[in-house]
Amino acid sequence: MQESGFQMGVSQQCSATCTKGSQSKAFPLSRRSYLTALLALCIFPKTCGMSVAVDSKPNILLIMADDLGIGDIGCYGNNTIRTPNIDRLAKEGVKLTQHIAAAPLCTPSRAAFLTGRYPIRSGMASSNRYRALQWNAGSGGLPVNETTFAKVLRQQGYTTGLIGKWHQGVNCEALNDHCHHPSNHGFDYFYGMPFTLLNNCQKNKPPELDAALQAKLWLYTQIIALAVLTVIIGKLTGLISASWKIVTCFALASSLFFTSWYSSYGFVRHWNCILMRNYDITEQPMKLERTAALMLKEAVSFIERNKHGPFLLFVSFLHVHTPLFTTEKFLGKSRHGLYGDNVEEMDWLVGKILDAIDKEDLKNNTFTYFASDHGGQLEAQEGKTQLGGWNGLCKGGKGMGGWEGGIRVPGIFRWPGVFPADTVIDEPTSLMDIYPTVAHLGGGIVPQDRFVDGRNLMLLLQGKVQQSEHEFMFHYCGSYLHAVRWHQKDSGALWKAHYVTPIFHPEGAGACYGRGICPCFGEGVTHHDPPLLFDLSRDPSEAKPLSPATEPLFDTVISRIERAVQEHRQTLTPVPQQLSLYNIMWKPWLQPCCGTFPLCWCDKEGDSAHPAL
Repeated sequence: MQESGFQMGVSQQCSATCTKGSQSKAFPLSRRSYLTALLALCIFPKTCGMSVAVDSKPNILLIMADDLGIGDIGCYGNNTIRTPNIDRLAKEGVKLTQHIAAAPLCTPSRAAFLTGRYPIRSGMASSNRYRALQWNAGSGGLPVNETTFAKVLRQQGYTTGLIGKWHQGVNCEALNDHCHHPSNHGFDYFYGMPFTLLNNCQKNKPPELDAALQAKLWLYTQIIALAVLTVIIGKLTGLISASWKIVTCFALASSLFFTSWYSSYGFVRHWNCILMRNYDITEQPMKLERTAALMLKEAVSFIERNKHGPFLLFVSFLHVHTPLFTTEKFLGKSRHGLYGDNVEEMDWLVGKILDAIDKEDLKNNTFTYFASDHGGQLEAQEGKTQLGGWNGLCKGGKGMGGWEGGIRVPGIFRWPGVFPADTVIDEPTSLMDIYPTVAHLGGGIVPQDRFVDGRNLMLLLQGKVQQSEHEFMFHYCGSYLHAVRWHQKDSGALWKAHYVTPIFHPEGAGACYGRGICPCFGEGVTHHDPPLLFDLSRDPSEAKPLSPATEPLFDTVISRIERAVQEHRQTLTPVPQQLSLYNIMWKPWLQPCCGTFPLCWCDKEGDSAHPAL
C-alpha cells in the first residue's frame, strides 16, 4: 500500500504540474493537445516521477560492512566469493570505483562518516599508538558538540535507527551520562554493540585487544611471582634475613600489580562484548551464535514499524571483523575458508533487509547505500589461514593511512527512478559525502558553524554532472598526514603524494605482519622528502613512483599539493583529544553493567529470540 500511495501522489502531482502549465496559456487545450499531453505522461512517467521523488523525503537505508575489502565482492571483480545481493544493488544502481574512507581504522572512519568531517577536526584522530577506542568503559568518544546526519534528519521529522556496531564511545564522566551513546547523537532507536567485535568475544580464541601488551604483562607477572616465591622460600630456609612484614608487603604489591591489569584484560569478553537496546544491556557477554539473527530481526522490525516513513536506518554490520563468527548454515560453503563464509553470510543478510524493503513496497522511495568502513586487514591470520579481506589491486590494507588498500572501499547507491541503473562512476568520492547528501535529501541544512569536508553527491549520482566536487583529499594515519591526492580535473590525472609510508614487516611483505598492524609514526615508518608521487589514473596499484626524470610535471604537482596542505591546515582548530591515553584507558566506574559490578552478567534475549538463519 505504501508504494501504490506514493505512486498515486506522483501521478496527481505530475498531472497538476502539467495541467497548471497548460492552463496558464491564453488558449484552452484542444482535444488533440490533451491527448498528446496524456500520451507523453504515459511514455515518460519516470521523468515526472523522478522530479517528485527527489523533491519528496525518501527513506534512507545505509548499510556498512566492517573491514570488508574492495576486492571481496562480485561487482568489484571477485568471481569466487558469492555476493548476489550486493551485486544486485550495483546492477540496479550506481557503483563508485574511487570511494575513499577518511581513515583506515574503525573509530575515526566512522566518526568522519557520521559527521562529514575529517576525524582530526572532532578530536577522533590519535597521536599515540591507540587509534581506536579500546573499552566500553573509556571516557573518549564522539564529542557531544558534533552534529551527525542522524541529528539533522531527526530535526526534519525522520525516525532514526542504528542497528549493529557503534564504536564511538558510551559515557564521559559518570556511569549513565551516555554522552557518547547513539541516542545522544540523533538516533531514536539503537540495538547493537556499543563497541566492536574482537577475538576476545569468542571463547578459545587468542586475545586481540592489546595482545602485545598483554603478553608483556603476563611475562612481568610470572617474573614477579617467581621472585615472590623465591623470597618466601629464602625466608623459610633462613637464606634471606628480611622480616616477614617486608615479605608480606612484597607479596601484596605483586598481587596488586596482577589485579590492576587482569581486572580489565582478563575480562574483556564481559566488559566489551555486550549488546544494548537503547540504554539497556540485553546480553553481557553476548552470545555470538545468535547475534546475526538478532541484528537481522531488529533491522526488519524497524522497517516494518516505520514503513509509513520517512525513516533513516543505519545497519552497521559486525561482519566481517574477526573472529568471523559464522552460523552453521554458511560454514564451509565458500571457496575462501572462514572469511569467505562470513562475507557470504553478510551478503545473505543484506538480501533479507532488501527483501523487507520490497515487502513493504518501499524500494522506489528508498535511498539505499552500501559501503565498508575501510579496507580489509591483511595481517589478520591464524597460522597460514587468511582471516582478513582482499583489497584487489590496491596496495596495503587496514591501518595504513596512505596506501589505497586501507582507504578505498566499495560504494554502491540505489534509488530506482532517480539514479540510473547499472552505472559506474570513476570520480573520487568520500564516505564523508553521505552526510551532506542525506541531509539535503531530508530537507536539512549542513551546519554552518564548522568546516564540513563532505560534498553532496546527488548531481553526480544522477548523471547531471560528470566530475566530483573533490579536488584534494587528505589521508591521515591517526593525526599524522601521510598522503594527499589531487584530482586535476582539466587533465584527468589523479595525483597522489605520500609523505609517510609504513615499513612493511617482514621487508617487502606488503603488510606489517610482525606488528599486527602498521604504525603511523616512529621507527615503523619512512618519511619521504620529496614525497613519493603516483598518478593513480595510470598506476592504480601505486607500484611505480614518479620522479623529476620520469614525470616533467613532478615539481609543479608537488608544489601545488604542498600549497593545498598549507591551506587545509589553516582550517584546523585545536580540539580535545578523544583518543588520548587517559580517555581510552579502562575506568571501572564507567563500565556498563547489567548486574552489580563486577558481577556483570545477563541474558534478556532468551532462546526464543533466536530465529533460524
